[in-house]
Amino acid sequence: MSIYWYQNQFLPKEEIRVSPDDRGYFFGDGIYEMFRIYGGQLYEAELHYERLQKSAAGVRIPLPYSVDELHMRLNELVERNSLTEGTLYIQITRGIAPRNHLFPKEGSPVVMAHCNPMKRPVTQMETGVRAVTAEDIRWRHCDYKTLNLLANVLAKQEAVDRGADDAILHRDGLVTECSASNVMIVLSGRLITHPADKRILHGVTRAVVLRLAAASEIPVEERPFTLSELRDADEVFQTGTTIEVMPIVNVDGHPIGDGSPGPVTRRLQRDFESTLPS
Repeated sequence: MSIYWYQNQFLPKEEIRVSPDDRGYFFGDGIYEMFRIYGGQLYEAELHYERLQKSAAGVRIPLPYSVDELHMRLNELVERNSLTEGTLYIQITRGIAPRNHLFPKEGSPVVMAHCNPMKRPVTQMETGVRAVTAEDIRWRHCDYKTLNLLANVLAKQEAVDRGADDAILHRDGLVTECSASNVMIVLSGRLITHPADKRILHGVTRAVVLRLAAASEIPVEERPFTLSELRDADEVFQTGTTIEVMPIVNVDGHPIGDGSPGPVTRRLQRDFESTLPS
């Protein structure tokens, strides 16, 4: 039986009741975080909490708990679900109120968190995935991790409809990120990725990979790169909480490099695995 943390109570999933007046339901008025669980521990928890606080401040939702209290409750949730490998999702909406575009004057944020078992995508990381390019039609604050994900959903579905695994988004010919992950290329020995500004979400795995690249003295450029540079890259890979360091071996039907994961991607995969608690 899956145990949720909902409004400061630990309850079986079957007992959770979400109000039809929840602003998350009406407006997507909320934020979220997705943690990876390795060895029963929340991976890079501090980075997730920093981003949660940034998202909350950006959309003006007051966090109802301190980071220390959140961490204590989320660890208890992992323990109650007896989970050693998987994900933890936490969602905070602005609260329950009659439907009105203005912020409600009364009420408080609604917090819900739950865990799911999930194995590491070892097979896909070994072989790589296929991607297609798609226009980035999202709003202009992609650095906030909000519940407004319809554009991401449409991009992911477009990719699958076109026979690929994911979409690589672009604005005016400049690559931003994927539907639910960051993207990096290797070109002439340099690792290139879009800077963490308002056009992308600063991924936790992205931050870890950039840290690992610096430690391995791999040259890094945080700058926008073009669709042409993407297609001419020696290597392309995604970074994300559920996919870790995932090679992209084909874009828009054309192979990247020789069509197999490259040496820099392989090195960063090994280095990332070395950071995981057992």
